[in-house]
Amino acid sequence: MIRVGINGYGTIGKRVADAVSVQDDMKIVGVTKTRPNFVSKMAAERYGLYIALPEHLDKFEKSGIDVSGDIEDLLERVDIIVDCSPAGVGAKNKALYEKYGVKAIFEGGEAHDLTKCSFNAQSNYREALKRDFVRVVSCNTTGLCRTLNAIDELAKIKEVKATMIRRATDPGDSKKGPINAIEPVLKIPSHHGPDVQTVLPHIKISTMAVKVPTTIMHLHCLTVEMENDVCVDEVIDTLENARRVILLDGADGIRSTAEIMEYARDIGRKRGDLYEIAIWRDGISIKENTLYYYQAIHQESDVIPENIDAIRSMMGEEDAEESMNKTDRSLGII
Repeated sequence: MIRVGINGYGTIGKRVADAVSVQDDMKIVGVTKTRPNFVSKMAAERYGLYIALPEHLDKFEKSGIDVSGDIEDLLERVDIIVDCSPAGVGAKNKALYEKYGVKAIFEGGEAHDLTKCSFNAQSNYREALKRDFVRVVSCNTTGLCRTLNAIDELAKIKEVKATMIRRATDPGDSKKGPINAIEPVLKIPSHHGPDVQTVLPHIKISTMAVKVPTTIMHLHCLTVEMENDVCVDEVIDTLENARRVILLDGADGIRSTAEIMEYARDIGRKRGDLYEIAIWRDGISIKENTLYYYQAIHQESDVIPENIDAIRSMMGEEDAEESMNKTDRSLGII
């Protein structure tokens, strides 16, 4: 049984913890929070709660929340830690993990150079095999890798151009914006293309991005120039059979990210999560060997199955399909 700790029980951390808890080959030893609040109380009730910043012990004691120790106590009890800290904090934590000889997974907010191994289960599972440190790429990069890898296997991609229409912040975050604006990312190309190349280095891709005042999903507009001559039906068949990808139809009334999130709730997903990348089937077209399609990314959850598979790969599970099958079954992935 793999003993797992979660450092940072926020949007991603709480979901990774819940996903680990339903696996039959791993268990949650504990999770960390930096300060006492309602999330800390729920974490203490559900899992062992540890303090990420030991200097905040008195705050937890005054709040009446039971804690099992601090981050160093947690590291003494786990085989692997999933660092779900805010961007940049994970890099500062790496030395502590090295001190305790604990393997660690970092999230997409950290730089590729931190681990030299960026992970997407469908694309490069074995690259993480038995490594000490791995980075699971961001929600947007995960979505791009899943669909582009499948298309590349079908039609051999010549070049990709994509625009990321990004949500401004997560639904539970009241601190960020924009509130009433559309904010372009002025550094062109955006970081998403180079990030894809940390997983799929042979894919030529350039990206642009804008942030818009919504919280529920990202949307990608993709233009893919292909070397092989394929038809729309072949692309649809490939994407329908791609792992962790789901095709939906505007003709069925799913015309926006709002309906996609409603769909996720209606199929009974916890928190309304959609692990799969959603593609509009009736938005797929090909003109002169150039493929066009839209995909929607649920930024709170699409990376969760990748974290589970990364744990298995790092702990020595060699069979990528076996790991992904177990993960998908346990999470009810379509």
